[in-house]
Amino acid sequence: MMKALFIAGTDTEVGKTVVSKAILSAVGAQGKKTIGYKPVAAGSEKTAQGWRNSDALHLQAAANQEVDYDLVNPYALSLPASPHIAALADNVTVEYDKLSTVLAQHKENSDFVLVEGAGGWRVPVSKDDCLSSWVKQEKLPVVLVVGIKLGCLSHAMLTAEVIKADGLELVGWVANRVNPGVEHYAEIIEMLENNIDAPKVGEIPYVPGCKKRDLGKYINVELLSQA
Repeated sequence: MMKALFIAGTDTEVGKTVVSKAILSAVGAQGKKTIGYKPVAAGSEKTAQGWRNSDALHLQAAANQEVDYDLVNPYALSLPASPHIAALADNVTVEYDKLSTVLAQHKENSDFVLVEGAGGWRVPVSKDDCLSSWVKQEKLPVVLVVGIKLGCLSHAMLTAEVIKADGLELVGWVANRVNPGVEHYAEIIEMLENNIDAPKVGEIPYVPGCKKRDLGKYINVELLSQA
């Protein structure tokens, strides 16, 4: 199985953290040592321990290796906005060398590192660059999370095409039913299966309070393990 995996989304609020937790649970159930990594997170709250992002906290809790928060989420930006705007507001520069150093440390201390992105594939982290540039630099295999809703077909197919155009391996995709009332669900899934050149490695139903639940049973670890 791959040492590290990047979780990309077709957009923000499509369930990257839900899927990330599910994959960490499924891989951990195989006896693997797991670490969750959220390099950049925009939208954090000030606590007695410092700035904390809820998605990063979920990843920290879902992994089975204890890691200090600052290593789970090196850049906890305060403003709930695009990372390049939030970084500017905090007078912070996202440095790829720092992200890579932490990733290398996680790889040494675990069997599997799950790296969760922010927003969509081309989310900017500065006025000049996007987080995808760092993913390309690290040559991370990618799983694409598709929030099943109106408009997801174009977003999913375009994102899958760009990931491959960037020279990265799209090892799979996960359907996440973010809207329980979405019409033509089965037809949407069929279209994605026929048009994304990668296997569907998971299909997560609409589950209220899903971030607090163990959804590992919805991930096909065998397909992931083949990557």
